[in-house]
Amino acid sequence: MKTNYSIRYAANPKDVKLYDTSRLREDFLIKNLWIADEANMTYSMYDRMIVGGIFPVNEPIQLETIDPLKAKFFLERREIGIVNVGGDDGIINVDGESFNLKYKEALYIGAGKKEITFISTNKNNPTKFYFNSTPAHHSFPTRLITQEEMIKVELGSLEDCNHRVINKMIVRDNVETCQLQMGMTELKTGSVWNTMPAHVHDRTMEAYYYFEIPENQTICHFLGEPQETRHLFMHNEQAVLSPEWSIHSAAATHNYTFIWGMGGENLDYGDVDQIEITALR
Repeated sequence: MKTNYSIRYAANPKDVKLYDTSRLREDFLIKNLWIADEANMTYSMYDRMIVGGIFPVNEPIQLETIDPLKAKFFLERREIGIVNVGGDDGIINVDGESFNLKYKEALYIGAGKKEITFISTNKNNPTKFYFNSTPAHHSFPTRLITQEEMIKVELGSLEDCNHRVINKMIVRDNVETCQLQMGMTELKTGSVWNTMPAHVHDRTMEAYYYFEIPENQTICHFLGEPQETRHLFMHNEQAVLSPEWSIHSAAATHNYTFIWGMGGENLDYGDVDQIEITALR
């Protein structure tokens, strides 16, 4: 097994206005999450969220600390949310306690847990464990979130190209956390727009992970200040960072699914500033 990490620094919105395509991709796009028998992480200076992928194929993978944390173990001062985003069932061992994650199920682990191991049950269809991790000031219990335990909200319409189901996995009404929130949005067939009308939330940053995008299809993620937007063309199984001052929306050439994760100053899921569609620039 191998653990890799990179660091992304926070950007001033005045500077982002001057970025070209390659600089936008360098600062916000996260690629290459899935390499066999590796843990790949991006340490973001936006609320110090870590976005990562753990892909055990031939051997279990231990969640190891990384140098920027200056910690004895990864969750010494952190919490983590993990989602099975591909493959057969996966097993996560947490200090000797075992949890089985089916496809599109989640696990929350609170601060203080030391030994975290990821295992695929089928090496011919190995599990892809996507995770978000944020700083934590308190230790909350480990919690498995099955499909039945998610809070499901159906929104939008086919006429507006945004008929979707929001699955709230790790939110205040469902799981106790310090600041981490995570969920999954599934676009219905024929719908391609997410998070439209767009919004910003100055009190929380966000990360999106897009998957179930068919081969030879693409998704266009929109970011930036509402009156100074930019875009990134992305492919299947890639993630993107969204600063507190930025919108986060997308349209694709096919319907898709994405994982959203938030960290910041509060746990109010509805704490957003809506932007009228006609006000976007």
